[in-house]
Amino acid sequence: MILLDENIPHNLRWALSGFDAVTVQYRGWSGLKNGELLDAAEFAGFTVFITGDKTLEYEQNLSEHKIAIISLSAPHWPLVKNHVVEITEAVSKARPGSFTRIDCGRFVRMRSRPDSPA
Repeated sequence: MILLDENIPHNLRWALSGFDAVTVQYRGWSGLKNGELLDAAEFAGFTVFITGDKTLEYEQNLSEHKIAIISLSAPHWPLVKNHVVEITEAVSKARPGSFTRIDCGRFVRMRSRPDSPA
């Protein structure tokens, strides 16, 4: 079973249709912090956690967890959709306690240009 973090686009759930994937929101776990969320996920039987949190591996002692973690560099669907095959392969190869980072590119928000003087 795959758990998608709050910051992951829900479209990824449909793209992973060959797997049993649910969102943190669906489980009612919105707002749980990373350590609590990983504990709840493992207790509920999830085997893979997909997140866009770039600092999770530094903030948590992942050796204490059996859940496999896949971290996406940019959790924005326009970027993620181009890496569904790579994400699917990572899910298939995930092992208990493993950590995999997938580079989906980088989302850059366009700055609006200031109005030019009239």
